[in-house]
Amino acid sequence: MPAPPIDEPSRPRPLDGVRVLELGQLIAGPFAGTMLAYFGAEVVKLEPLAGDPIRTWRGMDGDTSVWWRSLSRNKRCVALDLHAEAGQALARRLALDSDIVVENFRPGTLERWGLGPEALLESKPSLVVARVSGFGQTGPYRERAGFAAVCEAMSGLRYITGTPGEPPVRSNLSLGDTLGGLHGVIGILLALLHRDRTGQGQIVDVALTESVLNVMESVLPEVRALGIVRQPSGGALTGVVPSNAYLCKDGRSVVIGANTDRLFAALMRVAGRDDLASDPALASNPGRVEQVERIDAAIASWTGSRASDEVVLALSAAGIPAGPIYDAAAVAADPHFQERGLWEVATAEGRAFELPALAPKLTTTPGRTEWAGPALGAHTDEVLRERLGLDAAAILELRGRGVIR
Repeated sequence: MPAPPIDEPSRPRPLDGVRVLELGQLIAGPFAGTMLAYFGAEVVKLEPLAGDPIRTWRGMDGDTSVWWRSLSRNKRCVALDLHAEAGQALARRLALDSDIVVENFRPGTLERWGLGPEALLESKPSLVVARVSGFGQTGPYRERAGFAAVCEAMSGLRYITGTPGEPPVRSNLSLGDTLGGLHGVIGILLALLHRDRTGQGQIVDVALTESVLNVMESVLPEVRALGIVRQPSGGALTGVVPSNAYLCKDGRSVVIGANTDRLFAALMRVAGRDDLASDPALASNPGRVEQVERIDAAIASWTGSRASDEVVLALSAAGIPAGPIYDAAAVAADPHFQERGLWEVATAEGRAFELPALAPKLTTTPGRTEWAGPALGAHTDEVLRERLGLDAAAILELRGRGVIR
């Protein structure tokens, strides 16, 4: 099925007219920039002269990764040397010509370059500066390098992920970075709301560790109040029964979440276990938690005698949440996701790319992909000319000095 066309360029978006300067590289800060750009912000991304490393990470299409095409969609890319005083001066001018600055360098880096948020806010009090780092801008760990894997580990996520009695595992993603980027967007939008009411900007301090902690549900409250330390539980969900992955006859697994009292009884009836559906000891979740092995064995016996498609259809017909475990190819091929507009077509460097649409979906002011991640320095001249008023001679002189590319 071909990808649906993108929304017409005339449709308004909620961040139309908002100017963003994106500093930093890799994932967390740039993902925040991607979300802002998708919903209309004019994002100028500053890259080192050698380019953002994401350009060459993972699956490559020629000499550029498809991840770059997705992560840098809708951004105007400027390549300049932030280690050079002239590059820092250009960045400062671009920052003061923006509504928002997003950065994810190690704390103290911007200050060394003369781009510290306090100095920027002194010159432009309405500016919003979002700082994304591993451990935040304060505290004893503030200067530590904070890649997502380390932050996921130190936030407790890695500890509870895996099979009991085996070493912890990670999701094959940099989840902490994406969560940090999303929290950056939340903080930016809150700060914009305050700015629009008062005219006052501020600093948004986002730590990857705290972004992960925000999605840890009851893990911390339980240890503080009850001394309960959550342990890994394989495919199950601690303290909620039944919620697990169950192997089917065709060798595929189906995730089933029948963890309300009504859903549990319905599941047991579908599985032919009326005895469990009517057992008063299993009528509420605490009782089911005490007999989780018995319940899981009954469900596994039923799914093991049926193909995964048959299991999903039977449970869905009964209103019980269930679904297969997809790989990326299955996600891409699923007709539901296609009808929901999973794919958008965009071009870069004369090529067309299918990129996954971003959530959420807005009915009146939806986001859209206008172009895929561009070539290194594709917009350097354009941005310096339009935003800073530099003429061709000044741009040529900067390029000759190695300040821009």
